[in-house]
Amino acid sequence: MNKKEWVVYLVRCADESLYCGITNDVERRLVAHNLGKGAKYTKSRIPVEMAGVSSKMTKSEALKLERHIKQVPAGKKIIELTQVGL
Repeated sequence: MNKKEWVVYLVRCADESLYCGITNDVERRLVAHNLGKGAKYTKSRIPVEMAGVSSKMTKSEALKLERHIKQVPAGKKIIELTQVGL
């Protein structure tokens, strides 16, 4: 497996809130969220739609970026996510 296969993603929930997570399979993760099996936070806020995805990185890099994104105010999360690697 290629080490740089992880991404950080943001989904917009039905209540307009954002959820941040990491995965190595974005499509599978989005389906899981919409089936109520993705995360406790999104389970009561479905449907969710993809709002942004980072470039590919190592799992360690993804975990660090996820931690950073979760500390950023909601209005700046997508901007922070898309600026990675620029």
